[in-house]
Amino acid sequence: MIKNKTIVLTGANSGIGLETLKLIAKDNKVLCVDKNIDNLLSYQSDNIFILQKDVSSKEAVDEIFDVALEKLGSIDIFYANAGYPYYEEFNYVDWDRVARMFETNVYSPIYSYQKYLKYLDGKNGIFAITISAIGTMAMPGFTIYSASKFAMQGFQEGIRLELPKNVQLTCLYPVATDTGFFKAANEIEFKKPFPVQTPDVVARKMVKGIARGKKTVSPCPLFGIAKVLMKFFPFVRTIYWALEKRKFKEFKQKVAEMNKE
Repeated sequence: MIKNKTIVLTGANSGIGLETLKLIAKDNKVLCVDKNIDNLLSYQSDNIFILQKDVSSKEAVDEIFDVALEKLGSIDIFYANAGYPYYEEFNYVDWDRVARMFETNVYSPIYSYQKYLKYLDGKNGIFAITISAIGTMAMPGFTIYSASKFAMQGFQEGIRLELPKNVQLTCLYPVATDTGFFKAANEIEFKKPFPVQTPDVVARKMVKGIARGKKTVSPCPLFGIAKVLMKFFPFVRTIYWALEKRKFKEFKQKVAEMNKE
């Protein structure tokens, strides 16, 4: 496991981030960052620091680094975990709505990497990112979220081709995780994509992956098997998408009925 490290963890108030904190809180110094901090308050201590901050701007990321160096003294691990989805039909015109997601899910982790690389200045360090299985295969209802995660998938692929030897890059690819993630996606309840994992399982495998120096962490074995099957038997993907499109159709009908009321 991870011990005696100084760590910045974004998106720490819930889901994968909070479960990760539970695993690393005892033996490390951690700066926990989130725009909501209600769940984090009980963890505040001499080695756990809390920064209430929306990570979606350059100024916010700059402040995260300033506070981290003030409170922690150094940054051994920067885990860019913050992110959120939309579950909706992409049939509207709204530049700002799309931009807000990309600011959090894409620009923030990319800028954080730039800042971290400059901070390290040749020292050893670990940069971790929560990408998503959806960053390798799009899903109905998650068009903009998929696009943001595909962007991060492209970013990590490119960075690996020029990654300095002093930097370890570990990327997480969870399938649907049973957290507040889905409530954030839409206030109207919808059927979750298959399969679904619990955040404690995902966090445990990510922490273990970082500690072992893994490049990628795929917490769901079924995801790896499915990727192989879909590569050699494309009809498997077609069937899977058909099932998920049926869920999305049911969601759209639900929304239409609610709008009539």
